Amino acid sequence: MIIATYNINGIKARLNALTNWLNERNPDVAILQEIKSVDENFPREHFEDMGYQVETHGQKSFNGVAILSKLPLEDIRRGLPGDDSDEQARWIEATVMGEKAVRICGLYLPNGNPVPGPKYDYKLAWMERMDARARQLLEFEEPFLMAGDYNIIPQAEDAKHPENWTEDALYRPESRAAWRRLLNLGFTDALRARNAAPETYSFWDFQRGSWNRNDGIRIDHFLLSPDCADLLQDCQIDAEIRGHEKPSDHVPVWVELG
Repeated sequence: MIIATYNINGIKARLNALTNWLNERNPDVAILQEIKSVDENFPREHFEDMGYQVETHGQKSFNGVAILSKLPLEDIRRGLPGDDSDEQARWIEATVMGEKAVRICGLYLPNGNPVPGPKYDYKLAWMERMDARARQLLEFEEPFLMAGDYNIIPQAEDAKHPENWTEDALYRPESRAAWRRLLNLGFTDALRARNAAPETYSFWDFQRGSWNRNDGIRIDHFLLSPDCADLLQDCQIDAEIRGHEKPSDHVPVWVELG
């Protein structure tokens, strides 16, 4: 089973790019972030015609997450538990009924800038809620993963120029400490478990020729529970599509589970 995560930076703007990549990679499941669309405007029929079941948790002009799956999905849930007042569409869950059932959590973690300020406070509070949900799911001792745009640069090796990010919400000590607390629950960072290549990034800013200089950062991640990590066969980044026509500023990351 191949499961991918991809921040597409707007479904309307990236429909062709997303379609081309889906045809090339042919993932069983694609977890999308920043669809920037309400549910009723998402091009559901387009992906259904490609053989995907479509589940969305959308929001007008901002945020929004979705799951496209060629395998049956069950127990779909929308929104991260823990704050009924939170209206931002950043979390979606479903169980993929493959040869072995796997619970997937698709997420678009808040950016948090500027620091300090309410946006950073929201980011850290959101991560506390994610931590609590992860603990709940771990109790079932069944395979599950959390994948998406974490807006976290875990370590210096995950940025071409980490010194440029020291005061950014993506790399602040509090952000990285929250990431480490998640890992310490027993999760596996899938890419680092299967790909130790240097300068492996998933995001390049559209400005300042970042792509051409490979001035990137790694902020799109798969965290696998212990039972899910036992199934891990591979994890890679499809960086080459960043050079295609009308790309997102992110590229897809995918895992193969066996």
